[in-house]
Amino acid sequence: MTKVVVLLPTYNNDKTLKRVIDGILTFTQDLIIINDGCTDSTSDILASYPQVHQINKSKNEGKGRALLSGFQSAIELGYDHAITIDSDGQHFPEDLPQFFSAIEHNPDSVIIGARNMDQEGIPKKSTFGHKNSNFWFWLETGVKLPDTQTGYRSYPLKHLKGRKYFTTKYELEIEIIVRLAWKGVPFQSVPVRVLYSDERVTHFRPFKDFVRVSLLNVVLVTLTLAYHLHVRIIRNILRKGIWNSIKEHLYNPEESSWKKAQAIGLGLFMSSFPVWGFQMIICVFLSMLFKLNKGLVLLFANISIAPVMPFILYLSFVVGGLIIDQPITLDFSDGLTLEDMGIHLTQYLIGSVALSVILGVSGLLLSYPILKIYRKK
Repeated sequence: MTKVVVLLPTYNNDKTLKRVIDGILTFTQDLIIINDGCTDSTSDILASYPQVHQINKSKNEGKGRALLSGFQSAIELGYDHAITIDSDGQHFPEDLPQFFSAIEHNPDSVIIGARNMDQEGIPKKSTFGHKNSNFWFWLETGVKLPDTQTGYRSYPLKHLKGRKYFTTKYELEIEIIVRLAWKGVPFQSVPVRVLYSDERVTHFRPFKDFVRVSLLNVVLVTLTLAYHLHVRIIRNILRKGIWNSIKEHLYNPEESSWKKAQAIGLGLFMSSFPVWGFQMIICVFLSMLFKLNKGLVLLFANISIAPVMPFILYLSFVVGGLIIDQPITLDFSDGLTLEDMGIHLTQYLIGSVALSVILGVSGLLLSYPILKIYRKK
């Protein structure tokens, strides 16, 4: 049976803390409270709950570190899932049964509590932040979630063991779900209620924390375009099958055959162009610039996967040798001088650009008539 614990990080929320704790204990006795260096009457409140496991920090370290402390404690105590809930009173403990049910049916998934941000009384800045966060999460992972900013969520702890994170404040909750999505962990959502009352005390600093979240998204988007987008595409191709993945984009009736052929040509062009590490960034940019099918461009650009890469590099070297009339040899038994390195590098760069043009033009000219025929059928 799956063991589930509720994690309650708190910092100076004494007006709502007791109500939240009592609400949680109505549904479960498995509770870990993380006192993140509170300076109000939180300690006195917690003293009346000796039966609850508590972590008391001597100074405030931020919500991120508080959550990490809670996760570590939950793992050590043998729990399988941890449900996080805020102590400012915005979340309803009465929604915990929905999480218990979702965990039972989806034990390997992250369960996200989806708030109704269109209801009356929701601050406009929260609505903007909610939509902004959802967009960046989708861009970084390809996963669409209704609410990526909520602190009401459940984590399968086996996916958090031994992991290190960049961030320590509010933005940790974004980093965790993005990196879990990169790992292929599935996501589910359950509807939850939300209350923004006068008692609620938020410690979110609009300028500082927004800057921290923005910087984190810059890092995550860069890592996505440089590496994780490749992994996501390859994972989807393997899951669906190569031919099915190609058909999914080729059979889009809203795009002309010429546009599709251009996308294939651009993808093949970029597959050998010597900008390793930046191919996906450039592919996405050019796809948007020329309004081409990003899926097709990225699909054909990814023919340069590990097993094929040596052949592309060798072909580039061969083509370069033919262009500059350089002997095609990779025999370095007599040593390798700086002059030799310069010649071979020049040979490769010239060859890779030429090979890119050959692949791109060939892909464009060959795919267009084929697409026209299939379009008629």
